[in-house]
Amino acid sequence: MTFTQLEIFAKVAELGGFTAAAEQLGISQSAVSHALRLLEKEWGVTLLSRKQSNIEVTEVGRNLLIRVRELLGVSEAIRQEVAALRGLSRGVLRIGSFGPSSSLWLLPRILDQFQKEHPAIKILVEEADDDDVVDWVLERRVDVGFVVLPEERLDTMPLVEDQLVALLPADHPLARKRAVGLPELCESPFIMKIVEGGVSAAEKSLASANLRPAITHRYSQIITIIKSVENGDGVSLISDLALSDQVMSLCPGVIKKPLTPAVRRSVGLAVLSLKHASPAAHAFLKTAKALAATLRKP
Repeated sequence: MTFTQLEIFAKVAELGGFTAAAEQLGISQSAVSHALRLLEKEWGVTLLSRKQSNIEVTEVGRNLLIRVRELLGVSEAIRQEVAALRGLSRGVLRIGSFGPSSSLWLLPRILDQFQKEHPAIKILVEEADDDDVVDWVLERRVDVGFVVLPEERLDTMPLVEDQLVALLPADHPLARKRAVGLPELCESPFIMKIVEGGVSAAEKSLASANLRPAITHRYSQIITIIKSVENGDGVSLISDLALSDQVMSLCPGVIKKPLTPAVRRSVGLAVLSLKHASPAAHAFLKTAKALAATLRKP
């Protein structure tokens, strides 16, 4: 067993194919296949199910993948610490982000400053739903992730307070109000954001209030939801951080209103363990903390 074999296994599992993994690792597809065959032979298990259209990780492979990523994370942390001792600032930082709230509002501002301070650190970003990002941090697929707080399983650092806001057609009767209550919002046809494999913040808030709106449309993309509201298909409930001024300007026929009472949530960064986090992850957290006051949406 070599670290190269483990890295190849983790990359194939992440990308779901030999060709994509070979391209990212800069080696041939045959080298990828050979390394995995040797690893499976040495361990005496089947790590991957090789189907005609794609590659899937077996149940045994998924269990071992957690340990493999842990070893690779420790190895990367050691490399970074050695580089720091030699006066260098090199390494790789894998970041998990969720949707427009972090990917369009928080991450770009933090990354801009971080890359000015640490230009030699390679950044890799993956996006998923917030629940998936938590799983990625737990599995060491990413070094640091944007998460909704609280999250007791991880070491976390709060960044900003977010809130849900109502989206209404400009000519909707509720558009004249200063703030909108959830019960009155549910009196109109409802457009719900889809969260693959999970539950959206809007659904959680409505369920907590024992409200069941008449959902007529379900969409995964924020811009589709906003456009549907503008078309008069219904109303919606979206995170304020996800609604940038640029996005809202594309649909001038949509009004956003705060809720009464307000429905707030805290967004922050998380690592599996501050004690064992890599120097690059610590540096990213330090940069984010220094910028936290400027990340709040006006």
